[in-house]
Amino acid sequence: MAVQAPRDRRGSAMTATLLVSRPQPAVVLLELDSPPANGLGMALRRGLADALETLNADPSVRAAVLTGRNGVFCAGDDLREAAGRGAGQLEAVLGFNQLMDQVEACRVPIIAAIDGWCLGGGLELALACDLRLASDRASFAASGVNIGLMASVVRLPRLIGEARAKAHLLTGASFDADRALADGLVTEVHPAGSLIPAALAVAERIASRAPLAVEAAKRAVAGQAVDLAALVASADHAEAVAAFMAKRPPVFRRV
Repeated sequence: MAVQAPRDRRGSAMTATLLVSRPQPAVVLLELDSPPANGLGMALRRGLADALETLNADPSVRAAVLTGRNGVFCAGDDLREAAGRGAGQLEAVLGFNQLMDQVEACRVPIIAAIDGWCLGGGLELALACDLRLASDRASFAASGVNIGLMASVVRLPRLIGEARAKAHLLTGASFDADRALADGLVTEVHPAGSLIPAALAVAERIASRAPLAVEAAKRAVAGQAVDLAALVASADHAEAVAAFMAKRPPVFRRV
C-alpha cells in the first residue's frame, strides 16, 4: 500500500510517498519515498502518523521496519518546504517533535534500517525507533547546529552517553557506520544489499516472541508501569511453559 501525498496548491503532484507493505504475516515494512533525500515534509509526516495509528490498532502486527528508498534513510526536514513556512515554522518544528514521540510510543518495536544519509531530523527519527541497523555506506550527522537549530539533544545522550553525544551535537560533523557502531548508535552494520533482509530477520525474531511480553518490555524500558501479574497469568505464558515441556515451538496468541 502506498500513502500518497496530496497535490499542492498549484495542482502539481507532490512526490512524497510512504510505502506500507507486509513482507511477513506479523511484520510491517514502512518505506519513505520522497526523492531525492526523503525529506520529512508535512505530507510525509501525516502519512507516517496515519500509518502508525493503523499499525497500533492492528493486533496482528508484532514488529515493524522503517527505512528509506533512493539510497537514503532520511535527511531530516524538507528544507525547501521549510523556507516557505514563514511564521508556521515553529508549529512545524513542534509538530515534528510530536511525531517523534508517536514513533517512540508505538505499541510494537520499530527497527530502523539506515542506508545512506541519516541527518538532522532523520537521525532523530532513527533514535525514536527501538533498534537501529545500518548499511556500510550510511552517513550520520546530528546536524541541527548546522542550520541554526538543535535536534537529538535528549535521545542521543540517553542512548550513547553525554560525552559521545556532545561530540556529535556540538560539531554537527558527519560520521560513518563504523563510528555509529562503536558509539552504540547502531547494533549491526551490513552491506547495503543485505540491510533490509537483516532488519526483517530481527523483526521476525521479535514477532515470534510472546507479544504481550515484548510490548511490556518496551514499556518498562521507557519507564512506564507494567502489570507483571497479568503477564504471569497470561495464556501466552502458559503456552510457553507447555511448549517447553512438550519440546515444541510455542504458538502465541497475544492473550
